[in-house]
Amino acid sequence: MAENQCIEYKQSWRDEYLKWICGFANAQGGKIFIGIDDNGVVAGVDDYKRLMDDIPNKAVNHLGLVVDVNLHQSEGKHYIEIIVPVSSVPIAYHGVYHYRSGSTKQELKGVALQNLLLNKIGKKWEDMPVEGAFHKDLNETSIQTFIGKAIEKDRIPSSAANLDPELLLKNLNLVTEQGQLTNAAVLLFGKNLAKVTVTASLKIGRFGRSSNDLLFQDIIETNIFDMPDKVMDTLKAKYLIRPISYKGLERMEPLEYPEPALREAILNAIIHKDYSSTYIFLRVYDDRLHIWNPGNLPEELSIEELKKNHSSYPRNRNIANVFFKAGYIESWGRGTNKIIEACNEAGRPEPIIEEEQGGFSITFLKDIYTEEFLRKQNLQVRQINALLYIKKYGSINNAQYQELAKVSKRTATRDLQELTERGLIQKSGTTGKGTSYIFHL
Repeated sequence: MAENQCIEYKQSWRDEYLKWICGFANAQGGKIFIGIDDNGVVAGVDDYKRLMDDIPNKAVNHLGLVVDVNLHQSEGKHYIEIIVPVSSVPIAYHGVYHYRSGSTKQELKGVALQNLLLNKIGKKWEDMPVEGAFHKDLNETSIQTFIGKAIEKDRIPSSAANLDPELLLKNLNLVTEQGQLTNAAVLLFGKNLAKVTVTASLKIGRFGRSSNDLLFQDIIETNIFDMPDKVMDTLKAKYLIRPISYKGLERMEPLEYPEPALREAILNAIIHKDYSSTYIFLRVYDDRLHIWNPGNLPEELSIEELKKNHSSYPRNRNIANVFFKAGYIESWGRGTNKIIEACNEAGRPEPIIEEEQGGFSITFLKDIYTEEFLRKQNLQVRQINALLYIKKYGSINNAQYQELAKVSKRTATRDLQELTERGLIQKSGTTGKGTSYIFHL
């Protein structure tokens, strides 16, 4: 079995591996095997008798943690299994907190450490009180908009319209037991989000051919309940076009990206963002739209599982609850499925969903013919260049392919045939010298 978030192999024991025990205890727990190399091959450990005493004693003395230490044997070689339980309290090694993430060990500092400490006591960053924030600091219009939408969706009783706003916030878990507004309350309905974090805004940028070519930008600075509508309004007004087509006599002007999918992705980024981190970035290019929010997926989910039926694990449960009650989202974990379905229905490629740079991203494609996407399709570089040539000039013939790729006619024919069989291009024109290749319609 390969190393993963719950398994670590070490060929021999060093006391510094107490840090790994600390990291597992602060995360999901796990197992450390001593006497097995990185490939999972049993190398054996000679001083196993001493280690069977030393390891559990040092775990208790340095970490205050009881671990199970088991001795195993394979083909005459001994190795040790250390089973580390999940700790209900934060564990430090010599004053430093460690955390197991993926197959790595990380030292926690600053906000990451604060989040660990909060999680271990059953709290989240969104639950923390905001000093000096009062009900007058909230936007009453936003609150009333929420109430109206939630009543319309039948997710709060109609009597809530006459409820004292402070009691309403309490019922939504947006007020502490001491009556203080939480981070979530100010983020959702606040007039000044800087009281909570200066990075609550969403940045939109229009780029040229690369991420270094910023043409113009906007910063959406508002409370996050109003943010989805303002982001969509800004995109429609300045960043996206509406290609005109006709269905019979009816004039059709849909956005270049399916609006339901785009809105769902924006909601997803706002609701699941790690608000103790940086901004949400929405980048619009000629051929794609990329939205990224800080905060990786919960440990219970993977990218592949997101595309199947899965449970919902909101990072900010109280923020998610407000958007749910307002009818903006479901509570069934179907956000990514709805995004993919909306793209399919609009005849667009399936969006690229990734974890990157400590966050989560969705890339919408106008078509599949982007260099980034094509490089993932196991094509030859010359084939990718030919597809990009078609995208620029509309078509390519065998002679042009030969010249572009610097290959023989036989190789050009074989390459073009492969692209045709894969459904990426199709023949156009008369057979022979009159044959050219265009994108598959």
